Amino acid sequence: MRPYEVMIILDADLDEETIRANVERWLQSLEARGADRGYVDFWGTRRFAYEVNHRKEGYYVVFQARSEPPAMDELHRALSLADEVIRHKVLRVPESVYGPPKVAGGSTAES
Repeated sequence: MRPYEVMIILDADLDEETIRANVERWLQSLEARGADRGYVDFWGTRRFAYEVNHRKEGYYVVFQARSEPPAMDELHRALSLADEVIRHKVLRVPESVYGPPKVAGGSTAES
């Protein structure tokens, strides 16, 4: 499995509950395809440097996962089709940079 980092910018008009439910749904979709969930970071609402799709701000979410490429391809497709997603980026992170997967408590998992 390969390490990935995913950044998603969602519509800032959505409520926090809806955003968290959507992110959880996308993560469960990845896990159903054999991926391992990593650290999930909800950055909150940030102002854009310029307008994107006639919007001035968005809600940022960044998460890590270890997955096979087809599972990430499917996530990319799902995010591209989602109306609530303004922008997203799926990055494959080099193993040397990724290190051990982070857990939600802020510490790293011991192998």
